[in-house]
Amino acid sequence: MINLPPKRHIFFLPGPLGPLFAVYYPPAGNRPFSRKAILHVPAFAEEMNKCRRMVVLQAKRFADAGYGVLVVDLYGTGDSGGEFSEARWEVWKADLEAALDWLRGNGVETIKLWGLRMGGLLAAELACEHNNEIHDLVLWQPVVDGRLMLTQFLRLRLAGEMIAGNKQESMATLRQRFAAGELVEVGGYELAPDLAAALEQQSFGSLNLPGSIAVNWLEIVPNSERSLSAMSQRIVERWRESGVRVAAATVMGNAFWATQEIALAPKLLDETPLT
Repeated sequence: MINLPPKRHIFFLPGPLGPLFAVYYPPAGNRPFSRKAILHVPAFAEEMNKCRRMVVLQAKRFADAGYGVLVVDLYGTGDSGGEFSEARWEVWKADLEAALDWLRGNGVETIKLWGLRMGGLLAAELACEHNNEIHDLVLWQPVVDGRLMLTQFLRLRLAGEMIAGNKQESMATLRQRFAAGELVEVGGYELAPDLAAALEQQSFGSLNLPGSIAVNWLEIVPNSERSLSAMSQRIVERWRESGVRVAAATVMGNAFWATQEIALAPKLLDETPLT
């Protein structure tokens, strides 16, 4: 066990392909580790940067509640090693395995996964593979279908080309470029065909969560009259029918992962369970 500063510990965690930038928030009290911890699984591409402030605020709340909280930039993202063009779904899963190993190596026995946006898909898949160890998922505005998220991401490129007055591409053209093995640049992020193909295959609909897992699913809505999205509701009902304990709720707030300026959603912080 290592000695840590009282507030947070910033370090590079050895990952399978390179160093992973990590921040660990020790639990409140005198001990740097407790038996329970939370591993954060981040959002995708620029959404991760837009979410950083919210992640810090929530990580501190979890730490005050007695959890150790580990936040990691996955390979090819943020301040970790590699380029985004080298990012792969399986590599990200291996990065998270390294993070789990780090927590276990420091005496953690119970680990909760906290997935944000695309990180919700990644966290749920990881939980399915560790169903004897991981029994809790916190999902913030989870991406339900990776193919839909990829389409929305690629539309950012199409919109940028339109605004710049460049020759127009189509969604079909972009997918043909992936099929030809080309990288596609979107907002400064070079997306590899392998990662694009993996995203298209990811969906909550294809994941069978074991009944031992409890899920807290939280979505942001612009007003109190809005409920959980229809796609989300279908997944929640399906999981409940299979015996998964799902607590799903909406909270009013800003879509902080997508706003132009950094935004906060205080009610999401208030409504996220701390036990």
